[in-house]
Amino acid sequence: MRCGVVVFPGSNCDHDAYHVFKHVLGQDTVFLWHQDETLKGSDLVVLPGGFAYGDYLRAGALAALSPVMAAVRRHAEAGGIVLGICNGFQVLLEAGLLPGAMRRNASLRFQCRDVHLRVERTDLPFTRHYRPGQVVRMPIAHAEGNYEDAAGRLDDLEAGRQVVFRYAAPDGAPALPESPWNPNGSARGIAGIVNAGGNVLGMMPHPERCAEEILGSTDGLALLQGAVEGVGRAAAAAAGARAGSSPPLRADSSAAPSPPSRPAATRAAR
Repeated sequence: MRCGVVVFPGSNCDHDAYHVFKHVLGQDTVFLWHQDETLKGSDLVVLPGGFAYGDYLRAGALAALSPVMAAVRRHAEAGGIVLGICNGFQVLLEAGLLPGAMRRNASLRFQCRDVHLRVERTDLPFTRHYRPGQVVRMPIAHAEGNYEDAAGRLDDLEAGRQVVFRYAAPDGAPALPESPWNPNGSARGIAGIVNAGGNVLGMMPHPERCAEEILGSTDGLALLQGAVEGVGRAAAAAAGARAGSSPPLRADSSAAPSPPSRPAATRAAR
């Protein structure tokens, strides 16, 4: 399995993502420059956090037009797994690979702190190692994380079970826009969503910043390991698409998921 981490001018979490996939999860990992026209054989594509192109116009607006995004789009449409984190989520929205848009935080301030998230779905590769309704803790670092859409489209998002993570109180109570546990005023407390096919996930919190014990939390490691394990399922979905059938990408629910573990090679690769 090869993981490709896209680097835009202004990305600043690219090495964080590279480190986790390469050194913690022991995967073949490469950087993809914004001008690349191919994904260099990547099976999993990660759009990292940062300030792509300085976030001019709107966060992610210019990055969405970069050459590499044409390859990312082809990968996603073929059923390949794509993960957008923070600024990467914003790029996916601007590129039309996910619905909705981002506004400035309701406080009009940059927010950098830990938040609590409630896991809404566990039948996706990204979330197969979580429990339904589980509350996890991850850090955020953004100024434009206020997810919004028209009321009817939000209803469609809910009906399609495309909301994967919501901001929540520590006890799991939903954090509505006016709640102190909602860090940015996001509509319906939405912190992360998936496309209808289940293979493209965008989220504002940073799982790569809570993937090692030394960071104080490993709640993000389960998500990143699930994405790695989902590559095989994505390949099967892509084969089905070529055959004329493209079922939503879901985790195998025939067996209980095992908790994520760090490979022995991880410790030696540091």
